[in-house]
Amino acid sequence: MQKKIPLRQCVGCREMKPKRDLVRVVRSPEGVVHLDFSGKAQGRGAYVCPDPNCLRKAQKAGSLSRAFGVPVPPEVYDALAKTAEEAQRHG
Repeated sequence: MQKKIPLRQCVGCREMKPKRDLVRVVRSPEGVVHLDFSGKAQGRGAYVCPDPNCLRKAQKAGSLSRAFGVPVPPEVYDALAKTAEEAQRHG
């Protein structure tokens, strides 16, 4: 019997994709927004494709800020852009 693959919706393109193919962004209980590569950090999570186009859509629409209810610092978007760039390089 095959295991069920958990799906999550990207806040940029709004497509359902396997959880492990997405990057999780978390707002901690203290209100700090950061990337979560382990997928286990406490707090409210939102997912973004490691694709520069999805990232631009999410940033332009303010999807992450809306999901968290707080402004997302530019450093988080910079880290996401770096992650997307690395993902494209590694295929």
